[in-house]
Amino acid sequence: MADRYLSFTATAPGRFLTRRLGLPQPAALSRWSPEHTSLTGNLLHLTAGKSTVGDLVAVLSRTGLPLGAADPAAVVLDATGVRDVDTLAEVHAALHPVVRSVAASGRIVVLGSPLDADDDHHRAAVQHALEGFVRSLGKEIGRGRTVNLVRLTDAAAAESTLRFLLSPRSAYVSGQVIGVGAQPPDEPGDRDRPLAGRTALVTGGARGIGEAVAETLARDGARVVVLDVPQAETDARRVAERLGGRALALDITAADAGERIAAELPDGLDVLVHNAGITRDRRLVNMPADRWGPVLEVNLASVLRTTDALLAKGTLRPGGRIVATASIAGLAGNAGQTNYGASKAGVAGLVRALAPRALAEHGVTLNAVAPGFIETRMTAAVPLFIREAGRRMNSLAQGGLPVDVAETTAWLAHPASGAVNGQVVRVCGQSLLGA
Repeated sequence: MADRYLSFTATAPGRFLTRRLGLPQPAALSRWSPEHTSLTGNLLHLTAGKSTVGDLVAVLSRTGLPLGAADPAAVVLDATGVRDVDTLAEVHAALHPVVRSVAASGRIVVLGSPLDADDDHHRAAVQHALEGFVRSLGKEIGRGRTVNLVRLTDAAAAESTLRFLLSPRSAYVSGQVIGVGAQPPDEPGDRDRPLAGRTALVTGGARGIGEAVAETLARDGARVVVLDVPQAETDARRVAERLGGRALALDITAADAGERIAAELPDGLDVLVHNAGITRDRRLVNMPADRWGPVLEVNLASVLRTTDALLAKGTLRPGGRIVATASIAGLAGNAGQTNYGASKAGVAGLVRALAPRALAEHGVTLNAVAPGFIETRMTAAVPLFIREAGRRMNSLAQGGLPVDVAETTAWLAHPASGAVNGQVVRVCGQSLLGA
């Protein structure tokens, strides 16, 4: 369903009226397309404190944006050297003069150090302060601009993350704190098709967000397997045929689903996207067991079983990627969704607990995307006033699109994103709900 309020605020009368009434003024977001592959303008590189990251300039020069101070489309502030309150003041001094000059739909990325880098509690305190700074700036900067924090020790390992955050692909990702390890990047031979030669399976891929994920992974070169329930086999085949992939009709909640997937993919799998999910909303006092059980079974139990089975059988090849779908409902809670919130919080818990072991034992990363209000057929059916609240209650004052979740998934699935592990990244326009 079209966002008529967003269209209205793009007109002169709309801008005048919403400004006079103090209403949200969302800016149309600049998303990736074959004709619009990068931001328009320069990349301004700033430093607060003494940088602890080598080769950063070389990495930034490969993001596709020319380095320069004039007309910034993006700003990268290296705050890895902030160690005390005095050097924290340099963050303010660096960004205060330039914030207004960042282009509409521009990017600000602050670089920080891991919080466990040493036992200096002063350094830990001011590095943690960067999170409050970034989230607050994201809520006030406006004009479709985003602000994110990346904690890193190695610039090369973070290159895929910086390229994503400094591009139109990250249009609906803001206010996030992303930790990047030091794993050497596995650079693809073709930057335009980084998943070429790789096989990706998307559960719940016949429609909505799953279909967008399948499309985006196929665009990046993957051979896509579109998995959905037998009742959706026709739609799954339609999507798979359009993308040059294949469909797999399978109930993901079946006890042997993992084994059946492994049998269907004897040559192995490189990317597993757990996207299948359902809702059965009702307040707990009115929720019978037959509305609780199916949601936990589809959204969480099937993810646990399938992941365990495919890792145990070695179906996921070394260098593989697992991307699970959580939700802001699991991170912040949502009335009428105790079942759904529990299932999606469980997905986040799985990611944080299993990711280190999956990488150490299988060479596979495990991360999650946590969508907020995304414009789908499901949200189009939400009552008008609740739908409008969902759209406006984020820093970008609008709903996201399925492609926003898909682009984030594609970044996590990228061969060069091996240093990103155990992360839960919200794709919510920096929702006002939760942290």
